Amino acid sequence: MTEKHDFREKQYAFARHIRDPQNHPAPTGIEDRRMAIYRELFFNNLRSLLSQTFPVLTKLHTKDKWNTLVRQFMVLHEAQTPYFLRIPQEFLQFLQNEYEMQPDDFPFLLELAHYEWAELALSVSDAVNDTTGIDPDGSLLDGIPVHSALALTFTYQFPVHRLSAEFLPGAPGLQPTCLTLCRKEDDNVVFLEMNPVTARLLEMIKSNESLTGRQLLEQLAKEMHYPELDKLIQHGLEAMEEMRNTEIVLGVK
Repeated sequence: MTEKHDFREKQYAFARHIRDPQNHPAPTGIEDRRMAIYRELFFNNLRSLLSQTFPVLTKLHTKDKWNTLVRQFMVLHEAQTPYFLRIPQEFLQFLQNEYEMQPDDFPFLLELAHYEWAELALSVSDAVNDTTGIDPDGSLLDGIPVHSALALTFTYQFPVHRLSAEFLPGAPGLQPTCLTLCRKEDDNVVFLEMNPVTARLLEMIKSNESLTGRQLLEQLAKEMHYPELDKLIQHGLEAMEEMRNTEIVLGVK
């Protein structure tokens, strides 16, 4: 029993040292050269995984700053899953709940991390579309538009899809940025930027069971007190066609 206890304590000491070598000594009796292999292996693998999931976030940070974020994640966050594909979500939760924003952090740090995580989440989602009874080429005005199960809509204060080394806004945009991400049939993830009216139309399509596209647009016109119904229907049809082209809308039933 004592041997099991000692072995377990050595495992805990090993894990503490791997996660935070600056503050936790290595288990006694292990050559530091050997421990260094494990320290570098764990850190480098985790950094590689996060860098692949958050490529823009990685590029915008200096190497030292990004390494610091990864190390703080290792030290402060207790992951609830052993699966590699779920580790990026754990990193996002760390940024949202445990990380203390620093004066030199980008103001869009959390939103950009969420946007990049959402792309991964869609790419590995188990959701499937039941296309039974759906006409992919049917009239979007006369039929009932069908929302894809593989389309997610988010609203951000920053234009996260445009961020780059050449575009680093220091304050939110004048208008929120509404983006719908969608995994297409070929498994590529695409996005569509929407204005508030188009976003509201998509929200209505998602929750709709029985109204045709025309009826949805008539309802939208009433909500907005829009005086020119024919014009709104024309613009709405163009918006729905764009949604269908990106497979956010699968067709009609």
